[in-house]
Amino acid sequence: MQKTHRAGFISIIGKPNVGKSTLMNQLVGEKLSIITSKAQTTRHRIMGIVNGEIDGEDFQLVYSDTPGIIKPMYELHNSMMEYVHGSLEDADVVLFVTDIFEKYDEEDVIQKLGKSDAPLLLIINKIDLATEEQIEEKINHWKTVLNPREILTISALKNVGVAELLETVIKLLPVHPPYFPKDQLTDKPERFFAAEMLREKIFTNYKKEIPYSCEVVVTEFKEDDDIIKVYAEIYVERSSQRAILLGHKGERIKKVGTEAREEMEAFFEKKIFLQQYIKVEPDWRLKRDKIKRFGY
Repeated sequence: MQKTHRAGFISIIGKPNVGKSTLMNQLVGEKLSIITSKAQTTRHRIMGIVNGEIDGEDFQLVYSDTPGIIKPMYELHNSMMEYVHGSLEDADVVLFVTDIFEKYDEEDVIQKLGKSDAPLLLIINKIDLATEEQIEEKINHWKTVLNPREILTISALKNVGVAELLETVIKLLPVHPPYFPKDQLTDKPERFFAAEMLREKIFTNYKKEIPYSCEVVVTEFKEDDDIIKVYAEIYVERSSQRAILLGHKGERIKKVGTEAREEMEAFFEKKIFLQQYIKVEPDWRLKRDKIKRFGY
């Protein structure tokens, strides 16, 4: 007798900085989404694929980490919100991630949730930083605002409650054959992750507007037996930003490259040669054609 197989798409949505990417990486068991303390780090819809077996049933979970929901100010933001809409349209389960510090200003997220008929799980994250009373207060608040299938409390960073969340999600999946090959981890190519690792290091090494004005494009990704050669272009919007990115005698961008290379070597498990070029593309975030050229 053939075993039942469950498969489906799980959309992870919420405001910026509530821990969506951290949760995604815990659920997948790999660092697929870059994580920084700055808002709007995630710009794409990144799928993470998990296969397994539970209670005699095989399953395939296709998670979508999406950009934090914001009011668009640039054409880039419009593209980011289109990823959110797309993930809600094809979701079999929606994980609405909030956290213990939210200020009850998530009406824009709630409006978007109305566009999906999928079962909704409300996830209250960062409970490791809260008291029992604060957690209970948040649960009671959301019971009056939404009508989720379940409310679960977790700490994605500490991996608390994530296993219980996984079991809950699997039970809600439809019976369906796998959507992707069983050995596939994500829908993104390797050069995408190389670009994201470099972009993450820009976020962690620079302040103010610089990280948000940067876009990274990997123009070449050449893999040999013992080394991967990565050629990357970093785009900024103004010449002054290019100067800041470079730093004195190029020391700042050299540090970024070293950190990114080390991260890539750990991820790809192979020696990395990284070559970076900084280019100026005025106001690229405002231009639809440039956004498309950068893969949005």
